[in-house]
Amino acid sequence: MPRPLVATIDISALQHNLRIAKSHAPDAKVWAVLKANAYGHGLERGMRGFAEADGLALIEPENAVRLRQLGWQKPILLLEGIFDAADLEAVVQARLDFTVHCIEQIVLLERAALNGPLDINLKMNSGMNRLGFKPDAYRAAYQRLRAIPAVRKITLMTHLANADDPLNPGLSLQQQMQQFERGIVGLFNERSIANSAADLMHPELKSDWVRPGIMLYGASPGATSAEQFGLQPAMTLRSKIIGIQHIEAGDAIGYGSYFMAAGPMLIGVVACGYADGYPRHAPNDTPVLVDGVRTGTVGRVSMDMFSVDLTKVPGAGIGSTVTLWGGGLPIDEVAHAAGTTCYELMCALAARVTVVEL
Repeated sequence: MPRPLVATIDISALQHNLRIAKSHAPDAKVWAVLKANAYGHGLERGMRGFAEADGLALIEPENAVRLRQLGWQKPILLLEGIFDAADLEAVVQARLDFTVHCIEQIVLLERAALNGPLDINLKMNSGMNRLGFKPDAYRAAYQRLRAIPAVRKITLMTHLANADDPLNPGLSLQQQMQQFERGIVGLFNERSIANSAADLMHPELKSDWVRPGIMLYGASPGATSAEQFGLQPAMTLRSKIIGIQHIEAGDAIGYGSYFMAAGPMLIGVVACGYADGYPRHAPNDTPVLVDGVRTGTVGRVSMDMFSVDLTKVPGAGIGSTVTLWGGGLPIDEVAHAAGTTCYELMCALAARVTVVEL
């Protein structure tokens, strides 16, 4: 029998969130991003949930090929491009679009005997300083790609660092867009700019393709809650109480005696720990729901379990349902309390956790 820890994936929520993404960019095509095993939701589930997307985007070439094997016929984009000349055969056979972000990738294409056709997203580093050609080098990269006979289509691409915070003093959205526009002067190809934050918050951006990620899974890319955007949580993680302790003032809980009781308490032990993907660094009072009642964690999260305060949860006991995030408890709120992001919580879901679909 499996442990009582279950992640429920709601395919209808994935579909709903894709419709929200489309509604914010009605004139754009949509790459639904499925990297990191569809943000922990499962590659095949993501493919089915995003069946109405114009294409799927991810970084893992082997998973792109897997999508073709699963029957996906529309475009697939490799967001980090190719890593080796050996990848090119798979790109051609699987009809994959891919990103070009460095001169070494262009050299691979120039040296390869390709039949094509190849559709490419040429990435600009507009200030984020991860991947891409800087504006002054962008046109030369474009011209070299344009000279390769196998290259059919080139989309102009950049990635926004702070679309959820357009006045960020380190790098504003306006600064990035100025750099992007400077680098593409005279180029009239399709553009791929908007991530989740830009799709939801900046309809003024001219983008022929949008690349929503986290919003598709029902979490917010910024300070505004997912609920305010109309998004629905696609992953709900639930467990049960498997142990009860009655403790007195001065009693400690868990490794390191991290929590000391100020008075009598009823403590529940939850079947979930950091080996399941729950954050070990979650502090006391990280929110959970027990039988639908809000309470918080107490003590240090261990490998397979952690404790919660049941003092104000009437009737709670062995077998009570514990919602760790998802339906009724936004994952963004849990992530904020734990000092991390919803991205990390979703992607950290361990293989030993039972996953079921709605």
